[in-house]
Amino acid sequence: METYIAALDQGTTSSRAILFNRAGEIVARAQYPFRQIYPQPGWVEHDPMEIWATEKRALAEAVDAAHIDPKQIAAIGITNQRETTILWDRTTGQPVHNAIVWQCRRTAAICDQLKADGLGDTVTDKTGLLIDAYFSGTKVKWLLDNVPGLRERAERGELCAGTVDAWLIWNLTGGQVHVTDYSNASRTMLFNIHTLQWDDDLCRALGIPLRLLPQPRPNSEAYGCIAADIPGLEALAGIPICGSAGDQPAALFGQACFAPGQAKNTYGTGCFTLMNVGREPVRSKAGLVTSVGWSVGGQVTYALEGSVFNAGSTIQWLRDELGLISSAPECDRLAESVPDAGGVCVVPAFTGLGAPYWDMYARGTIVGLTRGTTKAHIARAVLDAIAFQVTDLVRAMNADAPCPLTTLRVDGGASVSDILMQTQADLLRLPVDRPAQVETTAFGAAALAGLAAGVWGSLDELGTLRRSQCLFQPQRDEAACAADYARWCRAVERSRAWIENEL
Repeated sequence: METYIAALDQGTTSSRAILFNRAGEIVARAQYPFRQIYPQPGWVEHDPMEIWATEKRALAEAVDAAHIDPKQIAAIGITNQRETTILWDRTTGQPVHNAIVWQCRRTAAICDQLKADGLGDTVTDKTGLLIDAYFSGTKVKWLLDNVPGLRERAERGELCAGTVDAWLIWNLTGGQVHVTDYSNASRTMLFNIHTLQWDDDLCRALGIPLRLLPQPRPNSEAYGCIAADIPGLEALAGIPICGSAGDQPAALFGQACFAPGQAKNTYGTGCFTLMNVGREPVRSKAGLVTSVGWSVGGQVTYALEGSVFNAGSTIQWLRDELGLISSAPECDRLAESVPDAGGVCVVPAFTGLGAPYWDMYARGTIVGLTRGTTKAHIARAVLDAIAFQVTDLVRAMNADAPCPLTTLRVDGGASVSDILMQTQADLLRLPVDRPAQVETTAFGAAALAGLAAGVWGSLDELGTLRRSQCLFQPQRDEAACAADYARWCRAVERSRAWIENEL
């Protein structure tokens, strides 16, 4: 009887469930979007109950669509939008506030104070991160400080905190299991990546009770089973949850980047470039961060990472806010209708700039407009901006890594764009390798769960499942690409000067 693995892929804009067979092929999938909530400029929230409802519905629908006996599902793996933070009542399971999303910048002032207090080196030494509103720790602090009564309840042990992985595992197990995996824990600014434990000093500095936090666990092991009384999932009761990883390390795993020096970029809501750096963390000198990639079979693998906050979300902005396109594929068609961006440069710093700049106060900027600028030029500039930002990350990674990248493996929704991938190869002067199976994030979660459940026996076996679909080689003149990148760098400086100089 065929065996399957179910992956829950809980992203920033939608909840998905995908069933894979032992060959790594997709058998069925389902997806449901959910609301993006913007209470103030720079603030982003989600409704935790909506996240749970859409993910539960997607799982049930995917299993139904596969036309299989649920008993054939050996395990469930989870991957999730990282850093997004939820607090909920330990008894009722009800969230006490909307989730604060990874993109949210409301805790910038808290970060400024932590830096002024001299905690920068301590945070980097222990967590591999930089102090930034991106990470979860200051989000927990903000909730405790700003929602009446929460701090007292947290200190009495009445509340649970966690990232989305912990929230889903809690709900899937009927409130019996409060855990997080090492990769998600290492994005909180509270987790010591050397000891693999919550750090007492950092929790104390942010005023976060340890009893509020989930238990950190390896990425490939049994956490618990689906509870018997979850409406809509009754047929799945007893299936073990055996794997969990944040979306970006899950994609690195799903891309079979098992050897040090191998790297991938995911083109999603943001862009995330990760390199496997092996058994010892690498401290970045170029504005990147270090996290736990995964812990499998007692061995920890670390990853060097650069994060871009707005990538695919910039295409959504063209569609939803500006109304220049009606669908994402239309952005490609418009961009392909012009030879270049006509001197236009878009810096999508809607929620500040991530690596390697880490500027919480930068703002979105369009420069180079003329009377002859058309929406096609702006569409082309948006795609260019995504590629420019990844170029920033790879250049920083080459400065930090023991050896330079020779190939970039790619995935995520925008990686289906041939024009974007070709632009990326031209700018990097590197081959860009797009796999036949672009659902690498979900497959990474499935693979972690499948290893724990015995569906696959080794990393070598998993590595044979990855196949290339297209290899994009550099084609455009190198000098022209260098000139475009220099123009991008000047545009970035304009975006960073916005608040300081009131341009």
